[in-house]
Amino acid sequence: MLLAACAAGHGEDGINDPYEPMNRKAHAFNRGLDAHVVKPLGAGMSSGGGDGFGSHAIAAVGNFGSNLAQPGKAANHLLQGQPGPAARTTLRFLVNTTVGLAGFLDPATEGFALPEEDTDFGQTLAVWGVGEGAYLELPLIGPSTERDAVGRVVDLVIDPMRSWLNRDQYLIGMGARVASKAGERGRFGDSVDSILHESADSYAQTRLIWLQHRRHELGEEGEHIDPYAE
Repeated sequence: MLLAACAAGHGEDGINDPYEPMNRKAHAFNRGLDAHVVKPLGAGMSSGGGDGFGSHAIAAVGNFGSNLAQPGKAANHLLQGQPGPAARTTLRFLVNTTVGLAGFLDPATEGFALPEEDTDFGQTLAVWGVGEGAYLELPLIGPSTERDAVGRVVDLVIDPMRSWLNRDQYLIGMGARVASKAGERGRFGDSVDSILHESADSYAQTRLIWLQHRRHELGEEGEHIDPYAE
């Protein structure tokens, strides 16, 4: 069923969006949520300035949340047949968990030359040859595709931290990840505002830019959309 759902081709513009009416409703919800909740929260979290205590606290929370995600990323590297990145990601997790004080610091990047090598189960499915399927915009989560939506669910299921932490600890970790995203919203506020709140059709603009980025990230941009085209 997954292979059938994700096998649909792109239109002439490189976009497969048969759920556009439903997606636009989700986009309107997400846009309102951003305007009334995420944007004010992100602005408040970043108001301490680039070198203030607030910015360091945000960075620490982001590091903590990111560190908790590393075991799941290592698992995906293995599923993609990449033992090297899996080993480096595991070592990064161990360094930051110990030397980095449970992950609030990131000595692995600077001191041990172990930068984060991001991946997810959506990328694993792409490596396995599963097509991206139709474009989706999900409430709260934002832009996605059928393949990436399945990947998000599987990432939650295979996340080793679910079995290593109790429920309260796991929820704290998820909260840290959400808080770090709000901090990113504050840092990149102007760019997000120009797309989400200032463009003539924020849905179409968001869809185009997200697909450009995701396809480039997976090496799938092909002839449909070139993220570097002028």
